[in-house]
Amino acid sequence: MGIQDKITGRIKQAAGDLTGDKELRAKGIAEERKGEAKEELERARAEADAKADEVANLERTTAKRRAQSRP
Repeated sequence: MGIQDKITGRIKQAAGDLTGDKELRAKGIAEERKGEAKEELERARAEADAKADEVANLERTTAKRRAQSRP
């Protein structure tokens, strides 16, 4: 999950700041960005799923109407 990466990244950043370890801080920033990217991907997938459901419902409705209008 993205939130776990974000939290771990922030912890690494803080540890890097406290110890003066620039490499650890940079790793923390990268990990936080990775978490943000995962969250964005999850949102995009959820939106795509919702759109796919909407399209499927419209197709079913259209098919029913066509079937009912045929003699």
